[in-house]
Amino acid sequence: MAEFESDLIRSRTRDAVAAATAAGKMKGRPHKLSPEERAYLLQVYETGQFKIEKLCKNTGLKRSSLYTNIQLARIEREASDRPPRIEN
Repeated sequence: MAEFESDLIRSRTRDAVAAATAAGKMKGRPHKLSPEERAYLLQVYETGQFKIEKLCKNTGLKRSSLYTNIQLARIEREASDRPPRIEN
């Protein structure tokens, strides 16, 4: 009986995740920095004036989160540089 219930829970969870993905909802924890803050962080990082430890201290991010936000900022910058697609 317990296995049957756990299978039902797994099935409902998969269905809910699929519905959220189809609706375009973000999964996981929200980002600590806004897109504007990430863009500024990338700009400061690319100047090379500050050590990573100083940037971590100023932003309140751990080293891995800092690099993740820098990578995300680069992706966002590339996406904003591309011209919009026109679909027929």
